[in-house]
Amino acid sequence: MSKAIHITAHGGPEALHYVDADPGKPGKGEVLIRHTAIGLNFIDVYYRTGLYAAPKGLPLIPGGEAAGVVLELGEGVSDLKVGDRVAYAVGLGAYCEQRTIAAEKLVKIPDGVSDEQAAAMMLKGMTAEYLLRRTFKVKAGDTILFHAAAGGVGLILGQWAKHLGATVIGTAGSADKIELAKAHGFDHVINYRDRDFVADVKEITGGKLCDVVYDSVGKDTFPGSLDCLKPFGLFASFGQSSGPIPPFNMALLAQKGSLYATRPTLFVYNAKREALVASAEALFDVVSKGIVEIKINQRFALKEVGRAHADLEARKTTGTTVLIP
Repeated sequence: MSKAIHITAHGGPEALHYVDADPGKPGKGEVLIRHTAIGLNFIDVYYRTGLYAAPKGLPLIPGGEAAGVVLELGEGVSDLKVGDRVAYAVGLGAYCEQRTIAAEKLVKIPDGVSDEQAAAMMLKGMTAEYLLRRTFKVKAGDTILFHAAAGGVGLILGQWAKHLGATVIGTAGSADKIELAKAHGFDHVINYRDRDFVADVKEITGGKLCDVVYDSVGKDTFPGSLDCLKPFGLFASFGQSSGPIPPFNMALLAQKGSLYATRPTLFVYNAKREALVASAEALFDVVSKGIVEIKINQRFALKEVGRAHADLEARKTTGTTVLIP
C-alpha cells in the first residue's frame, strides 16, 4: 500500500500523519506516478496551520512540488509514456509515495537535471522565473532587494538576477546564511537581526534605492520594504513567513513615492499550459547551462516530515530541502 501524509486537523508538526493511502487508477487525461523526491516549502506550513485554507478543506495531503516516474496512463494521454521522468508544481497533494495527477500539470525532466533537483526547484524556481521575468522584468543596471536571501527561492533568484546584470541586495539572519547568499549571486547581504536594512540599502545604493523589492517575509519587513524603493518602484509581496502584512491605507504608497504593490502567485502566472511549459523550460535552461546551481542542502524521509517542518519553521534549513518517499 502506498503511503501519504494526511492532515486531519490544523496544528503544529504533530498534525502530519503518515498513513496508508490508495492513489487510485488514473482517469481520463490523468497519469499515475511514483514519486522519487518531493519538495519542501513554507507554503506547506501555511496549509498545515490553516493560514491558507485548502480548497476542499480537511483532510488534506500537503505538498506542492515533486518529481517522479510515470507508472500508468489514463485514457487520452498521448504526450507521455510509462517510464518518463516528470515533475510538477501544484497546490496540494505531493506528500505521498504515489498519486494520480492531470497530465497537463506535468513537465518532462530533461537530461542533465536530476529528479531531486527538479523536485526541489519547481515551485521555487518557477517562482523566481515569474518574479524576475514577468512581475518585474529585471534587466542589466537594475537594483533589487530580496528578503530571505538564503532561502530556496532566494538562492535561485540571486544567481539568476546576477546573470541578468542586476545589482542584487539581500537580507538574511546569520553569518552562515549571509555567506551562503553571497555564494549564490548576491552582491550585498544585510543581517536583518542586528542591522537596519533600510539604512543599509540607502548606504549601498548611495541613496538611489531599489527598483523592486521581493518580499516573502511579510509582517517583519513591512513597511521597511517600501522605504527601500525609489519613486515608482515595485513592492512584490509573495509570502508571509513572519505573519501577514497588516491592513494599510493605500495612501501610504503615495507618501512613499507613488509606488506600485502587487501580491502575485505562481498558480495565476502559470494557469495556462503554455505559460507553465515556458516557465519550466526557462528554469531548466538556466539550470542545465550552469547559470543557476541547485544544491540539495537537506534530505528527510517522507515519514520524518514533522521534523522537516519543525526545522523549516525554526529557520534551521537553508536553500532547498527534499523529502524522500
